[in-house]
Amino acid sequence: MTSDIGSGALHLLQTVFGYPAFRGQQADIVGHVASGGDALVLMPTGGGKSLCYQIPALLRDGVGVVISPLIALMQDQVDALAEVGVRAAFLNSTQSFDETLRVERQVRTGELDLVYVAPERLMTPRCLELFEASNIALFAIDEAHCVSQWGHDFRPEYIRLSILHERFPQVPRIALTATADRMTRAEIAHRLQLEDARQFVSSFDRPNIRYSIVEKTNGRKQLLDFITTEHSGDSGIVYCLSRKKVEETAEFLNESGIKALPYHAGMEHAKRAANQARFLREENIVMVATIAFGMGIDKPDVRFVCHLDLPKSIEGYYQETGRAGRDGMPASAWMAYGLQDVVLQRRMIDESEADENFKRVLSTKLDAMLGLCETLSCRRMRLLEYFGEGSSPCGNCDTCLVPPVSFDGTVPMQKLLSTIYRVGQRFAAGHVIDVLRGAESERIMQWHHDKLSVYGVGSDRSEQEWRAILRQAIALGFVTVDHEAFSSLKLTELARAVLKGEQKVQLRQYQKPVKPKRVSSPRGYEETELSKSEQAIFDKLRWWRVETARAHGVPAYVVFQDATLREIAKVKPTSLDQLRGVSGVGEKKLTSYGDEIVEIIGEMM
Repeated sequence: MTSDIGSGALHLLQTVFGYPAFRGQQADIVGHVASGGDALVLMPTGGGKSLCYQIPALLRDGVGVVISPLIALMQDQVDALAEVGVRAAFLNSTQSFDETLRVERQVRTGELDLVYVAPERLMTPRCLELFEASNIALFAIDEAHCVSQWGHDFRPEYIRLSILHERFPQVPRIALTATADRMTRAEIAHRLQLEDARQFVSSFDRPNIRYSIVEKTNGRKQLLDFITTEHSGDSGIVYCLSRKKVEETAEFLNESGIKALPYHAGMEHAKRAANQARFLREENIVMVATIAFGMGIDKPDVRFVCHLDLPKSIEGYYQETGRAGRDGMPASAWMAYGLQDVVLQRRMIDESEADENFKRVLSTKLDAMLGLCETLSCRRMRLLEYFGEGSSPCGNCDTCLVPPVSFDGTVPMQKLLSTIYRVGQRFAAGHVIDVLRGAESERIMQWHHDKLSVYGVGSDRSEQEWRAILRQAIALGFVTVDHEAFSSLKLTELARAVLKGEQKVQLRQYQKPVKPKRVSSPRGYEETELSKSEQAIFDKLRWWRVETARAHGVPAYVVFQDATLREIAKVKPTSLDQLRGVSGVGEKKLTSYGDEIVEIIGEMM
């Protein structure tokens, strides 16, 4: 980066966006793109990806074009930029013809710094001709993992974005995503013709997020206990696999006194948009959703993300849990997971219309997800390892805080595998466990399974313990579920060595679920403690922010994030000059809100 670009970038960061210094690789990325270089950027959610294209767009001549699949969020993104004095607009299907003409004219005449456009709109001859007739500073391809057919958010229209390299060879391109393993990263580079682009890969670690995965017994009740114990009054997201479960869970939480809204693709568009707007603009709302919700959600104070169903892959899990704690404050990623989740995900892969190669990739990704759930070691280490990053035990996940008990499970595993074999590999989990435990069911008597040598050999363990062992047998690849034969359990080739005693098996000891207790802040995280007087100022500023955001028609965090309000409460600025030094207060916000804030501080001193 030349010194001129470097000083210009830092000046914009401080005066426009209100931050004192760049974080991590931001400065290098900004300098590279501002100088005309192409880049592929992997940076965790909350790491400041948007600054990596916003500042170069302001430094370079012309308008920066941001390609994003998030039509529903473009208005909020444009509003947030307007709050800091950046001239931004969008082009999408929600606009009237007159509005579209106005924005197109602004692009042509150079009246905008940034314009957001969906990939479908970009591909139209009209839009491509508009950009060819305009001075374009750069192309930013946001949510670039959408180009990957192996990914969890594949969008077919993203594949056609290679046209940018062909039609605009002199315009720098920056592709950004929070989630991509090596295979997905290679596919992004190939499909967007960014093989020669410089790659910037930040750490995937989110140290402020506490990861916990519990044995699912009564998922909704466990969820309620978790929220009321750990996150009462906080904003959060709960992910469910089906639309029906979304509706039922939201209703259950509301009946239990927690303000919850549903969100899924089957809802009317207007209702879905209204619920999303409420979640973004109001505080203390829990959004219960399918994975149709969340990409691009910039709400910084989401304190927890929960999963009531097993995600399909670690990428999906990481992307979804990454929506918690974008402000850097402590947050939780909690999941309830059981045997039925494994069976259901396997069935979805087996019954999909994908080719065998694609099914193998999906199965491999699910195996990695199961490995994360069943690990005896630090979950964060396992998570980061998946993305090719080494680490040491974090001290801030459930397996670090309450280490699981492992035991030599070779004999119980042999009992389970033998029982599956003895019943002819023709029965589902419930029947196999009944045989193991010596149950006297009508079905067992009907099939004379009470006469088998394995009948009752597992009577010393509860049904829940055997389900945990079976789940681990599936995760370890000893057992598969045949969905074409009524979910019957079948042995794999890997089971042979265990049955013959040639392979030992270490298992995770079943722990009876207990009601969660509030735990301390993450190790290595320094809580911003406020004194009684500072807390009073912070609370007053938050009320002021709610009213101000409502008047401006924007989410509260667009006015100021909690972290900025906390710092104001600690600094207690009595002049605009003192307020100018607070992180998150740029010149435009100082002009817009400075006098009011100084007045509030003065009243409370």
